[in-house]
Amino acid sequence: MARHIPSLNALRAFEAAGRHGLMTRAAEELNVTHSAVSRQIQHLEQVLGVPLFEGPKNRLRLTDAGTTLLAGLVKAFDQIDMSVRSVADTEQGPLDVSCPGTFTMRWLIPRLYRFQAEFPEIEVRLTASSRPVDFSRDGFDVAIRVGAAPWPKGADVIGLFPEQTGPVLAPPLAAASSRGLGGVPQLHTRTRLRAWDDWHACSGQSIEAGPRVEYEHFYFMLEAARAGLGVCVAPWPYVSEDIHSGRLQAPMGFLDSGHTYVALRRARRNRKSSLFCDWLRTEAIEFLKSDPPTAPGAAP
Repeated sequence: MARHIPSLNALRAFEAAGRHGLMTRAAEELNVTHSAVSRQIQHLEQVLGVPLFEGPKNRLRLTDAGTTLLAGLVKAFDQIDMSVRSVADTEQGPLDVSCPGTFTMRWLIPRLYRFQAEFPEIEVRLTASSRPVDFSRDGFDVAIRVGAAPWPKGADVIGLFPEQTGPVLAPPLAAASSRGLGGVPQLHTRTRLRAWDDWHACSGQSIEAGPRVEYEHFYFMLEAARAGLGVCVAPWPYVSEDIHSGRLQAPMGFLDSGHTYVALRRARRNRKSSLFCDWLRTEAIEFLKSDPPTAPGAAP
């Protein structure tokens, strides 16, 4: 069946104007003049036979027809953009990377300058997320996740390093506790509610639980631990700098959690994602070699 689609230039002009709410911003995005955007929208209204905007020129608002059309066009242009990027084979332009927020802040960003120095033509755009990966739905090129197999279908899996976790707390709190970790407030995060249970199962050790304190985000929990508000179970990549600087102590060391950090890449790869994943793998190997976690039973 033949498609009856108006001018794509007119549709792009309307979508940008509707999304921004201003024709001047649409003109800036499309690198055309304000009058060019206005003419394209007027042409589209003539073709469709309905007004898409109403009100004075300085306070335009979408009509009902404009609202309906905009909702469909935003999804359509997002899908076009995703499809184009999924097959583009270039070392230039944006690379969208999804990664858990705290891992991004504590491990990835402190190293990212080395990738940008080597490949300045690639713009790495980071999105914080830990949800399951579905490349048929999601628009990113690479996802960093921690977990265990099976991994999502349709993804290349690049192993980075195993996860090691352990209880950590601020030195003053450790010094003030006369029973080791027993009775110390235990910090939890809603994003990983089983962290303590998993550590108990892996270590075979039991610690007398103190008052339970729960935080919405992992990063908040780590800040609370640094402030001396309690003890939490944390992965080594998140706290290695704090351990080295003395802001946190790990009196029981770190042990394998059974999870692994991996980079998930679309099976139909492009050069940007390949370069980034190769760089990630190199950084992970160096991290394992130069900064191993404290083993259980070793001095903190």
